[in-house]
Amino acid sequence: MGNATSSMPAKFAFFPSNPPSYTLLMDVSSGVLRIPEITHQREDVKVVKLATKKGNTIVAMYVKNNSATLTVLYSHGNATDLSQMYPIFNELSVHLGVNLMEYDYSGYGQSSGKPSEQDTNADIEAAYKCLVEKYGVKEEDTILYGQSLGSGPTLELATHFPRLRGVVLHSPFLSGLRVMYPLKKTLWFDIYKNIDKIPLVKCPVLVIHGTDDEVVDVSHGKTLWELCNEKYEPLWLNGGNHCNLELFPEYLAHLRKFISATTKKQPQPPMQNTEELNTNSLNISSNSIDQKEKSRSSTGSREKSRTSSGKRERSRKNTKWTKQESALKGWEK
Repeated sequence: MGNATSSMPAKFAFFPSNPPSYTLLMDVSSGVLRIPEITHQREDVKVVKLATKKGNTIVAMYVKNNSATLTVLYSHGNATDLSQMYPIFNELSVHLGVNLMEYDYSGYGQSSGKPSEQDTNADIEAAYKCLVEKYGVKEEDTILYGQSLGSGPTLELATHFPRLRGVVLHSPFLSGLRVMYPLKKTLWFDIYKNIDKIPLVKCPVLVIHGTDDEVVDVSHGKTLWELCNEKYEPLWLNGGNHCNLELFPEYLAHLRKFISATTKKQPQPPMQNTEELNTNSLNISSNSIDQKEKSRSSTGSREKSRTSSGKRERSRKNTKWTKQESALKGWEK
């Protein structure tokens, strides 16, 4: 019944690139997958296919940064796919000093199936499971990043993993129907009920939104931020719209501050000097990702950074993989 009730709002929610912007080629001798449309793909970028519990096969990309200790799991927005987003993924990995996993939703790019709320939730679960089992990533070393449509599966996953390093919501929405109608209460057939899930997230949350967003009004981002348990200083980009926030110089600088703040918050392991964590390796240029984009004035008066309103559970250095596997199995029930 859940699929049927959400079919109406879903018609307005999903817009895969048609046709996809890329194809997949496999090297016969090595078995390595590549995207030929990405002409300057780094050697440390791995393209993989992942099976989801909904029976689809999705395409994912793992961008390795050899100096990184943190990994970002990125859920992109609508009407795009891995090939179109690769330049941004590459820049984020380099300038933020992180590994980065991104994936195409079912029905997007070269992923099989058709998109739905249930399928995108299964898609991000498969991507996270790959990070844990294939690349050895720990929950407490993971940052979830959801852009627009991606804020839905991002918040769904975040409600199940309380020891995540952090969550970034980029142009997020309160719920699917609230993008079109100013609802005061959540309707039973709505999709991506982010407004109801954000209070369940236990880690620090950064919200980024443009003040001139023509698709999802900035009020969505501000309301979600107010409902966070652990608020991090938000970034309201003055004049930013739905699709250009990466071009603002404040964008990378604020992400760097967020990563640095969440890193300092982690407890020191036993028998180790308690010196302040060094974040110099995360330094990034104050220039925009696109050097041709003119620098814009910083956002208007920002709210002062607030300390977390709740205490995070302490990360444990020797967390066993069985802990994360049991969490995943519990979600599947």
